[in-house]
Amino acid sequence: MNNSAARNGSARTSALAEDLRLLIGTLKRRLREQGQREDLPPSQVAVLLRLERDGPATVSSLARSEGMRPQSMSSAISALEAAGLVRGAPDPDDGRQTIMSLTDSCRERLRTGRAARQDWLSRTIAARLSAREQDELAAAVGLLKRLVAD
Repeated sequence: MNNSAARNGSARTSALAEDLRLLIGTLKRRLREQGQREDLPPSQVAVLLRLERDGPATVSSLARSEGMRPQSMSSAISALEAAGLVRGAPDPDDGRQTIMSLTDSCRERLRTGRAARQDWLSRTIAARLSAREQDELAAAVGLLKRLVAD
């Protein structure tokens, strides 16, 4: 491949990467609009999702997992507790620690938010894309999975 073709390929790849990044950002915003998490900052949403995925944890372990200072995590947890989304219980192994977990209302909120986003996306795909375009989208999703695979 000559230098000109390599530059053109590199420019095309860079433009494609930018288009994809912008598009995914727009899609994330649209999906966020459909759920119920828009009133929470991303750091608090990350804590909720971590607790949902990994189960109950101490504030210090959450801080380590999220790359936050313990003081910042304590502030986030306090706000989530005040909103009724998490609750604390004494650690049976270390009475100085508190184990944080999701409340039932938080679990329901996460479930209904996901369902709303899934419903919106399913309806939008069905309404705006032909069967052939849906096949193309399925192929593109396969390629995107390859991009993020470890």
